Amino acid sequence: MKEFYTVDDVQGILGIKQAKAYNIIRKLNKELENEGYEVIKGRINKTKFESRYMYKRNQVI
Repeated sequence: MKEFYTVDDVQGILGIKQAKAYNIIRKLNKELENEGYEVIKGRINKTKFESRYMYKRNQVI
């Protein structure tokens, strides 16, 4: 199972261009660094990305 998304993953998920995907990865990695985590350039932690960009609707039954 993947723990990190690459720029290609972010592009595919959000349907954006490469430059924008890199900007998002840099921004999220900066947040992680400020929280004291080590980061990998060009990759973003899956959990961090999904917490910020994956919207889940409440299901009404």
